[in-house]
Amino acid sequence: MAGFDAVFVGSGINSLAAAALLSQDGWRCCVLERADWLGGAIRTVDGLTAPGFVHEAYASWHPLWTGSPAYAELKPELDRRGLEYLNTDLPTATAFPDGSSVHLSTDGAANVAELGPAWQEQFDEFMAGADVAFGVLGTELWSSQGLGLGRTAYRRLGRRGLVRFAGHALLSARDWLTETFPDERARGLLAPWVLHTGLGPDQATSGFMAQVIACALQLGGMPVPKGGGVRLVDGLAGIVRDAGGELRTEAEVERVLVSDGKATGVRLADGETVTASRAVLACVTPTQLYGRLLAEGEVPEEVRRAGLGFRYGRGEMQIHIAMKERPRWRGDERLARTPLVHLSSGLDGVSRAVNEADRGLLPAESTVALGQPTALDPSRGPDGSWILWVQLQELPPVPKGDAAGDLDTSGGWTEELREAYADRIVERIGRHVENLAEATVGRVVYSPADLEAANPNWVGGDIYAGSCALDQNLLFRPTPAQPGHETPVGRLWHIGASTHPGPGLGAGSGYLVAKRLTRPALPRRLLAKVRS
Repeated sequence: MAGFDAVFVGSGINSLAAAALLSQDGWRCCVLERADWLGGAIRTVDGLTAPGFVHEAYASWHPLWTGSPAYAELKPELDRRGLEYLNTDLPTATAFPDGSSVHLSTDGAANVAELGPAWQEQFDEFMAGADVAFGVLGTELWSSQGLGLGRTAYRRLGRRGLVRFAGHALLSARDWLTETFPDERARGLLAPWVLHTGLGPDQATSGFMAQVIACALQLGGMPVPKGGGVRLVDGLAGIVRDAGGELRTEAEVERVLVSDGKATGVRLADGETVTASRAVLACVTPTQLYGRLLAEGEVPEEVRRAGLGFRYGRGEMQIHIAMKERPRWRGDERLARTPLVHLSSGLDGVSRAVNEADRGLLPAESTVALGQPTALDPSRGPDGSWILWVQLQELPPVPKGDAAGDLDTSGGWTEELREAYADRIVERIGRHVENLAEATVGRVVYSPADLEAANPNWVGGDIYAGSCALDQNLLFRPTPAQPGHETPVGRLWHIGASTHPGPGLGAGSGYLVAKRLTRPALPRRLLAKVRS
């Protein structure tokens, strides 16, 4: 039996960041991972498609991480361990079917020239209340800090202003984009980004998230770690190990152990027990936490039922392509220098594809997120070569049909359907990249079924670990019956993409819980306040 201060179930970015923060505060941590790699969605694979090509199998881009408070605290130590981020002044673009494109820069004046004065107006308006907006996403809402944020917003905005802010935050991306930008191209630039928040452009709060992303991209660009995300994982793991902690792969947790209403550790599938004297942090979905890891009767039935009823969103497909030479883009030469290009017909195109996927259909024209990591980091492939990282976020977990009427979906996500749908996407990419077919030296595709097999948090291929619809988001994430990160079991904390502030590599939930655990006890805080 091994004993630690804290035990983590799962090794995603929230676990790794929280474990590193706790380790720096003197805690001895153990991170347990069922897979054969650490990092959750961060998985760097050498030779996935062809020898010499280094691919990010799942997540690739780190703007949320480099802009996070967790990174700000850990950066000096990560720098010392050799982590280096590469960035660009041209983070994203959308390429349209007619060959035209629109770009977003980290230069505000360039964005106004590209998108018109409406860009500066929305940027200034957002930044005037940015502390409140980012506070919503960076605060434990069901806490004294959340109450403090509400008081700050009330003092700043007043009653009517606070109501307006709340109403604005609930806008759909369609409403916000059409009200803000007269130029359809500007709408087409930002609408695909809504998909990266787990929403569709016609859902509540998607307008708020689109504005957050738009401003964050201008402020922070599109950073990636040199050599791959594994460099970040290794840096965080090193902090934990150097503090006497452990990180173990192929260690599946079967049960959270509870005694007298408090979590005391975990039992692994092989029967081993790992004890935790101060906290257990579960980076899992509510379905797993309340349906598998906790025994029936250890939490209120209402909470257990809510966890089992947690809903999941659309599925995803990943396509990885290795090219022996740089791409020859049709149209604007800047496309070859842009790390993340969306192929889309615009706002209505995104809406249509989301609607088709929600109805169980393979979209006739998916929104293609086409990443080019070698535009920032040439070390990812042999000299002169190129990598395409392709993400499709509008797929049904279980396909019922094909909106284009071409593919047989009766067998579900078979290998044949996976490759046939990937062929459709690659053919579309080829309309923009004229040397794609002749330069491709390798391709690997992951269907929604493949993604679920890789990570039990990705039910149905939902890499965001749960629908981000309003009733499962913000104040209500993961469920209205048990929002926030505390659980009915003492010393057991729920973190990960299924919890607030939701999906992404910002490590928000891990950071919030780590700060709760290391915050001085109330009498000490009051004494410090009196002395100050």
